[in-house]
Amino acid sequence: MTMPGRSRTPRAGRSAAGPAPKPIGSARRAQMITTYGVGSMIAIDDASWIVAGLEDWRPNTEQQVHEPRIQRALGVDYLYLPPAESAYFTAGLRRFPEFYSCQGSGNCNLLQPYWKFRASDSKCPCGEGTLIPSRFVVACDDGHLNDFPYRAWIHRGAKSGPCDQDMRMITTGRTASLRSIQLVCGCGAKGSMEGAFRRSELRQLGIKCYGGRPWLRGAAKVTGCERLPRTLQRGSSAAWFGIVRSSLAIPPWSTGLQRIIESRFEMWRDEDDATIERQAIKAKLVKGSVTVQHIIDAVRRREALEKGNPVPDQDLDLSLKREEYEQLCSPTVEEQTDEKPDFECRPAEAVPVPQLDQVMLVTRLREVRVLQSFTRVEPPGPADAESRRGELSVGEMDWLPAMEVVGEGVFLRLSERRLTEWEERPEVRKRAAGIIGNHQRLLDRRAEAAGKTAPVSPVTARSIMIHTLAHLLVNEWSLDSGYPASAMRERLYTSPEMAGILIYTATSDSAGSLGGIVRQGEPERLKHTLAAALRRAEWCSTDPLCMEADAAGSDSLNLAACHACSLLPETSCEHNNTLLDRGLVLGWPAEPELGFFS
Repeated sequence: MTMPGRSRTPRAGRSAAGPAPKPIGSARRAQMITTYGVGSMIAIDDASWIVAGLEDWRPNTEQQVHEPRIQRALGVDYLYLPPAESAYFTAGLRRFPEFYSCQGSGNCNLLQPYWKFRASDSKCPCGEGTLIPSRFVVACDDGHLNDFPYRAWIHRGAKSGPCDQDMRMITTGRTASLRSIQLVCGCGAKGSMEGAFRRSELRQLGIKCYGGRPWLRGAAKVTGCERLPRTLQRGSSAAWFGIVRSSLAIPPWSTGLQRIIESRFEMWRDEDDATIERQAIKAKLVKGSVTVQHIIDAVRRREALEKGNPVPDQDLDLSLKREEYEQLCSPTVEEQTDEKPDFECRPAEAVPVPQLDQVMLVTRLREVRVLQSFTRVEPPGPADAESRRGELSVGEMDWLPAMEVVGEGVFLRLSERRLTEWEERPEVRKRAAGIIGNHQRLLDRRAEAAGKTAPVSPVTARSIMIHTLAHLLVNEWSLDSGYPASAMRERLYTSPEMAGILIYTATSDSAGSLGGIVRQGEPERLKHTLAAALRRAEWCSTDPLCMEADAAGSDSLNLAACHACSLLPETSCEHNNTLLDRGLVLGWPAEPELGFFS
């Protein structure tokens, strides 16, 4: 990570031009997608920075990620790995927050923008203190970010309004509350930070969003933003929620022939057969069982498959998952090539329980995750306005940062007949109605704030039960497979025409393909671990409070689910540990026989 300099949009086959800037810090590639993506704040030594827009990134364009399905859905030409551990290939940083204060044994305590200190590092020119970045920022629901308005805050109630004299921040240390952070102005105005996190206080002061976008190069502030800003701590998780899209590489995109032509497809697109033949022979791609005609056919097939328009955002996940579901339900066809495909699955020898229709052992898979955008203050949701999405660049870019993980998994398809009969029962519908109603009210609130019509909640009794079953299995397999729960991930297929779970390893290193998960799908082992997971879930250490709860979890989107029985590390769950209920899996006190696995 570096301070941004001049750069230009990277194109396939070459890297951004210009001298290599001096690195300031480093982050892992996965973090550049999930934690420290564009627009997020990162602390490095005694300074705080914000990750700059994509125009200030220098990705290595030779490290391209190929996944045509998600590229087509997102409307981009290229996916590049985030730069990591390199003095030349870097991501840009900008200093933020701008306000710093002198903290130390002296009496300086100045609070002002960093440039006013005229310092080259974290030492205050007074010689007695260290420059510490502001702990507080303000953000709005539309993704704008600004320094906390200290001057307006300290002069609240003053008839003359804010002045231009020096401000000081003094931390008394008497308590851990905001009351101990005192602000003093040279004009005599003084006060504490108490109440700064109450939105009503900012509203009374008439403080509106300033429309700041400090992560974008030269981007002017958005004028006229009517959103009420919210005070956040700089390191708060609410300051940045990444919108990460993911897809599995599936046939025909994952075949060995597609991998052979992957790096040359852009060159061969729309070329005649003779040119492709000549270049393929020169590159020594025609060998073993791979013929020239195989390569030409693969190029033509990819050209046909890539014809399509970007998928509307609200349909993106469902569109990708429908294609995956079809492939997961069918064994892969063995190819006559030496190149290993990205996706291989085969049926298990038997299905151990009547509640399942199919068990597929996914011996090899590749998942691609792409940073599409981000939100602030509240996590992203289907009812959000488009204005909530933070921009990753000033202008339109033809690429996005992405990462890929290679691993293995087990796919379970539930019995559609049993599932339909079960979810039609009035008692089951009534049990699920509490979560569905709370989710609909959440969508209504979000849609009202966005000035749009709320979508109908997609949550059903089937989706809640299948999601909870996935959590119970991940927790059980973490004890039996050798992988921690944080190294596994769920992928849910729960629309009315789908009823399946893919549990797979989600690590970006070789630990994701050691065979421990695939073995869990073997008939006897699956029968044993499923029974153990259900038996373990029958009793929670917080019962009866957990099982008898009318609502639990964030936004009351859970019923019988808590950290002691059902929750997973957040990186393993698709829904941030919401939409869970053990009762629908095992039965609940009033109807102990109506769980799907009762």
